Amino acid sequence: MAIRLAKAIADAGICSRRQADKLIAEGRVHLNGNLQTSPAITVTDADHIEVDGTPLPRTDILPRLFMYHKPAGIMCTTDDPQGRPTVFDKLPKNLPRLILVGRLDLNSEGLLLLTTSGELAGKLMHPDSNLERAYKVRFRGYLTDKTIETMRNGVTIDGMHYRPMDVEVLKGNEESANQWAIVTLTEGKNREIRNVFEYFSLQVNRLIRLSYGGFELGNMPTNKLMEVPAKVVASLIDEVK
Repeated sequence: MAIRLAKAIADAGICSRRQADKLIAEGRVHLNGNLQTSPAITVTDADHIEVDGTPLPRTDILPRLFMYHKPAGIMCTTDDPQGRPTVFDKLPKNLPRLILVGRLDLNSEGLLLLTTSGELAGKLMHPDSNLERAYKVRFRGYLTDKTIETMRNGVTIDGMHYRPMDVEVLKGNEESANQWAIVTLTEGKNREIRNVFEYFSLQVNRLIRLSYGGFELGNMPTNKLMEVPAKVVASLIDEVK
């Protein structure tokens, strides 16, 4: 299958797609022995690509996948202009370049997936994968059966459509100002749960991602990083093809 040169570089885990375009424009990429300065060209597995004289890592080698328990108060980015701490500041320094599989906003916490493969990250994030993400959500306000039914049918807010989300209110907090619910969805737009809850006058004040696809946070300690076994990664790749 032919793909754009910049995508091939990004999928190999060298850098982001945007950074790959820059590498090509700077004359740092050779294709089949020839300097390549156009990001528009397409390549296949038969082509030989070098960046700064080093061949791309083989994409047929099984990518690595990690689970991380993100605490609230850190950013899901490689570099924050405001100088706030990031996920990558908390990770061990001896890791290969990792790509976030989706994000959690500054005040959200819980399970993050990171991988060495841009291609795998893209497949895991794509809405067509229909991978469920489950969240434990604390909120202020009263969630009616009618509101839950509306959420389960999908909601359009200011022109943005949010897919159906399943909502289960947890019992035992009826006398508290804060309620808890388990929310399960399959898309994960930016601030999706917060935006939908706010639309119904429900204020989210804590949000914890419990699972992503078949991966669960469980009892993983905060700031803990765990690598997913290779046989599980291989099975996952077959699943999301």
